[in-house]
Amino acid sequence: MTTYLHRLTPAKVWLGVIPTLWWNDDFINIDIGIPYEQALSEMALAGYVGCGVGHKYPTDPKILRPVLELRGLRISEPWVSTYFTIKAMNRHTLENVDAQLDFLEAMEGGSDDPRRADLVVSEFGGAVNPLPVALFPNCPDFSEEQWKHLIEGLHAAGEKAKARNRRLCYHPHLGTGVMKTEAIHRLMDETDPGLVNMLLDTAHQAAAGVDPLALARKYAHRIKHVHLKDFRAEVVRDIHTGGLSFQQGIEAGIFTVPGDGSIETFPEILDALAEADFAGWICVEAEQDPAKANPLQYAKMGREYLRKLLGW
Repeated sequence: MTTYLHRLTPAKVWLGVIPTLWWNDDFINIDIGIPYEQALSEMALAGYVGCGVGHKYPTDPKILRPVLELRGLRISEPWVSTYFTIKAMNRHTLENVDAQLDFLEAMEGGSDDPRRADLVVSEFGGAVNPLPVALFPNCPDFSEEQWKHLIEGLHAAGEKAKARNRRLCYHPHLGTGVMKTEAIHRLMDETDPGLVNMLLDTAHQAAAGVDPLALARKYAHRIKHVHLKDFRAEVVRDIHTGGLSFQQGIEAGIFTVPGDGSIETFPEILDALAEADFAGWICVEAEQDPAKANPLQYAKMGREYLRKLLGW
């Protein structure tokens, strides 16, 4: 069998980590008090070169940038929750897109370093993942009008990102209207590939019943950013049978780092991306309770798993 993993080299693929190993950015009570400086130091110690933006970070780039540079880190992405499918939120959403693009320009300061951050978005209009309700039965199904507004809004946001030499990457997310296989395909079919790329989140897709390997193979040329994380199938079963919320699922351990859960196709997923000459950020993530899963331990586990797969 031909493998293309050798194409994933440090020159064009950068390994980052998302701070949800150290605290949760959606549910701020999932936190044991780790300061952001410690989290950043542990990210660097574990062998990563970049990180997502966490709510504990300083918002002033003049403060944050030197703190990251001291540890050899860069920002891999900021997050923007979009609200194109609900009323009177279009302008607010696009203003937030502009604000995050401004933030990235200030963080990178005109650097010619190729490790540029991507803009990560996900439609949270009607989303139930932030709510204390049963996750799977209450996920929204968009109307035709909502789909129209979503596509138009993503194109507008994508134009803004493109004008700033950024890639907009859409994150299909549990609890949202773009969670199921059919919705992901529709989003990809109806958006302009020049404006809207995909973020492949292996665990969010697998936990929703979507095959992340099939997505990787079908959309390899549109996947420009990866959240590489694992999930525990037994916890997903408990969420279904017990009517658990997203927060309860996280607290029960639905997610973990790659190689520690139920996904067995990470080599094939990365190989499909490598065959398509993937270049960009691959970020280890595990939205875990740090009281139950030592963040540094799991960050090192994820990095070692990638070292075994990639050879570096």
